[in-house]
Amino acid sequence: MAEAMRHRRGGLYFEDFEIGVSIEHRLTRTVTQMDNMLFSNMTLNPQPLHIDAHFCATETEWGKPLINSLFTLGLMIGISVNDTTVGTTIGNLGMTDVTFPAPLFEGDTVNCVTQIVAKRESKSRPDAGIVDFHHRAYKQDGTLVAQCRRQAFMKKRPVEGQA
Repeated sequence: MAEAMRHRRGGLYFEDFEIGVSIEHRLTRTVTQMDNMLFSNMTLNPQPLHIDAHFCATETEWGKPLINSLFTLGLMIGISVNDTTVGTTIGNLGMTDVTFPAPLFEGDTVNCVTQIVAKRESKSRPDAGIVDFHHRAYKQDGTLVAQCRRQAFMKKRPVEGQA
C-alpha cells in the first residue's frame, strides 16, 4: 500500500484502500471470563454455554465456557479499527459470511488480519465509497476462530482546504 494520507485519528480514506492488500493488525487481546460474563449479561444472553462453568463441565463437549461468538465478532472488527477506519467510517452497511470455525476460550489471545477484497464509489454520495473487508481472527496457536466479510461506507479524502 502506498503511503496513505490518514485522517487525524489514523483511519484510511476510501482512496487509500487497495484491493488485495492484507493488513496484519498490531493490537492483540487475551480474552477473559469477565469479558464473557459482562458481554453475555449486557446483551441479555442467558446461554449457559457462556456463563455456567458447571453446566459446561458436565453437559458439553468443551468442558468449560465458550467465549460468546458475538463478543468474538466485535473484538475482531474492533481490533481492525485503528489500522483501517478510525475517523473515516460513515457507517457499517452489513456483515456477511460470518463463521466461527473453532472455539475461543478464556485465556486465548486473539490476533487479526484484514484483507481488502473490493471497493466501489458510492452511487448516491460523491464524497464516499464502499469498501469490502475480509476480517479473520486467530488464537495464539494460529487456529482460525472467526471470520466475516464487512461492507463499510467510507469517507473520501476531503478536498484541499476543506476538513
